[in-house]
Amino acid sequence: MPACNHPHYSKELKKLNFILEYLEEYNKRIDIQKRKVDKEVDYGTRHYNSDNAEQFNSLIINSTLQESLQHKLKSVEKSLSKPYFARVDFKEKLSNKIDNIYIGKMSLLKDEDNEILITDWRAPIANLYYEGRIGKASYLCPEGEIKGDIALKRQYVIENSILSEIYDIDITTNDEFLQASLGASKDSRLKDIVSTIQAEQNKVIRADMWKPLIVQGAAGGGKTTIALHRIAYLLYNHESLSPKNFMIIAPNKFFLSYISEVLPDLGVENVLQSTFEDLAENVIGKKLKLLPSHEKLANFVENSSEKEKIINEEIKAISNFKSSLKFADIIKKYIRDIETSFIPHCDFKIGSFCLLSYEEINKLFLRDYNHLPFMKRIAEIKKHMINCIKLKKDSILDEINYDYDHKLYLIKSKLEDSPKRREAIIKLLDKRDKLLEEIKKSSKTIVNDYIKKINIPSPLECYKNLIYEENIYSKYSNYKELRSYTLKVLEKDYLDLEDLAPLMYLKYELLGLDEKFTVKHILIDEAQDFSLFQLFVLKKIINIQCFTILGDLCQGIHSYRGIKDWNELNRVIFNGESDFMTLEQSYRTTVEIMDAANTVIKNIDNLNAPLAKPVIRHGEPVIVEQKDSIKAVAEDIVEKIEASQKENFKSIAIICKTLKESKALKAELLKLNQKVSMISGNEKEYSGGMVIIPSYLVKGLEFDVVIIANASDNMYKSNELDTKLLYIAMTRALHRLYIYSIEKKSSLLSDIK
Repeated sequence: MPACNHPHYSKELKKLNFILEYLEEYNKRIDIQKRKVDKEVDYGTRHYNSDNAEQFNSLIINSTLQESLQHKLKSVEKSLSKPYFARVDFKEKLSNKIDNIYIGKMSLLKDEDNEILITDWRAPIANLYYEGRIGKASYLCPEGEIKGDIALKRQYVIENSILSEIYDIDITTNDEFLQASLGASKDSRLKDIVSTIQAEQNKVIRADMWKPLIVQGAAGGGKTTIALHRIAYLLYNHESLSPKNFMIIAPNKFFLSYISEVLPDLGVENVLQSTFEDLAENVIGKKLKLLPSHEKLANFVENSSEKEKIINEEIKAISNFKSSLKFADIIKKYIRDIETSFIPHCDFKIGSFCLLSYEEINKLFLRDYNHLPFMKRIAEIKKHMINCIKLKKDSILDEINYDYDHKLYLIKSKLEDSPKRREAIIKLLDKRDKLLEEIKKSSKTIVNDYIKKINIPSPLECYKNLIYEENIYSKYSNYKELRSYTLKVLEKDYLDLEDLAPLMYLKYELLGLDEKFTVKHILIDEAQDFSLFQLFVLKKIINIQCFTILGDLCQGIHSYRGIKDWNELNRVIFNGESDFMTLEQSYRTTVEIMDAANTVIKNIDNLNAPLAKPVIRHGEPVIVEQKDSIKAVAEDIVEKIEASQKENFKSIAIICKTLKESKALKAELLKLNQKVSMISGNEKEYSGGMVIIPSYLVKGLEFDVVIIANASDNMYKSNELDTKLLYIAMTRALHRLYIYSIEKKSSLLSDIK
């Protein structure tokens, strides 16, 4: 119901004005306090004395307080525009008082009496808004389950401190407020959804942090946004954790740019964000030259000759094997073989005295310290050797002295005093002193001398050795094509994405990590395109069980190396101990668009994923048009762009199947004076607006209007990859979807009129 007609509009406006006034006063107080702390930090920094412990402690405390106040100021400044978005009236069981709970992005208490003016959306009681219905309800908090009754659920549209609309609701699904939010135009960045989080999304956000969670989410189900809200929620409810305890692993830097504003909008800064490639470089400790994975996919996508198709199928099979746990087992066996011949076949000796035999050292390496990486085992063995010298050095010196004393006694007892006896004694004493000096001197260097005999190769050297040396490789595999293909890549001084997991595994086992990870929870988006080997390595090197894994098997365009079954992931990586949730509702597209996309994806047999269910938001029908040339398509696209801009749509994507097609269409559009930026896969920033983009780069993005440039029968065939690419392209659209075909349309679109 519009605000001007709502019976409680005046009362709600009065409440809003009161909270805004309080926020402004609160903001001034925080600002004054921060300015004071700023001066103290500045003074403490300029007059810092490292010998003054009291001054050091004061500086640390004030710096922490400064950071906290800065965070508060940011939250308050954002809340001045929109202090809250919902209200729940709740009466606890056995209580006579109804609490009016206003829910926003921050908590706000009145200083005078600690009355809660605004409740943070992440607080346990806020769950009443997301999952409770009018009538009996409850929520869980540290004290246990709190039961009671919900008398009212209300939503507000507040922008720039102005209350424009009020909606009274029961549940949050399919209500006017959600419809209005979904109907808004899309700009260049992903936005937070705290006001419209649905019950199924809320369950994912609030799931147990310490248990692995796998989420199969439909296109438009909000997987990415939910992952980011989950981080904000977990940080709020686990005060001992910091943002740097969380890591987001995204498909590419372009995608990280796209999601960059969500966490700051939720009041969370400094969460670790990375691609798998960047994380691998960090772990391996070496700048790597990688063949871009999207270029490999592009080769698979391009319409190619029969010969090229055969080559591509072989490359897919190789990538599939290198991404599997079977290849992980090969690397593991290879490491074990390196391990058995790692220690030099010689004793640790000082002079003629054996301090540790080869067998004893090898036992330390293979058994006593086998839980450690090779490098750390050597470090422990080095300590063992140093201790051994400390313990045995004096007894060795005593033994030498005793031995020479005995020899001296024999000389004295056998020879009468004479120049010859004196010469023999002098020679013997000189020999003893020289030996004692050698022992003392060599005791300082023999440990390092022994350790220098141990060759610890780099992970890349080890990996190259496995591939280059046929006699070594053949011990573990008879897959000759894999070796031949990898050899060609390595000889060009490049690596494939599939080479990173084995290199990370080798680095971890051989050298250990250069720095200890502080990560306690990893969130992986678009996880269907991750391999089991990648996830195995991540779990091993970071040594945690806490993962949130989100993906959609319907969008697995890297299925030649990715995950095809979430149950397999749960079984082999998490030992069957992960939770599994589904997000079947699609909030992005209209019913018409989602129904059309579902007719396409249904062409894949044994998909292992439910079809997306669109929110009841209707729009224009999907338009499929046949043209006779790319020129005709370009001319019609220009008209569609002009019409879309008149409707104030902010983002338009022209999706071509390939980069080659994208370039050709862009050239045609330029002839018509239609400017459009092109995304090729190497971009690090997403600028929004109007773009032309290949189908294999569009996953994870969304646009007001999507134009598929050529869904002809020779472009999108009835195979798994083409079907998924077309499905992904179709499900990027929020409001309008236009599909062209040059001559006959794809059979995948046969049910769309």
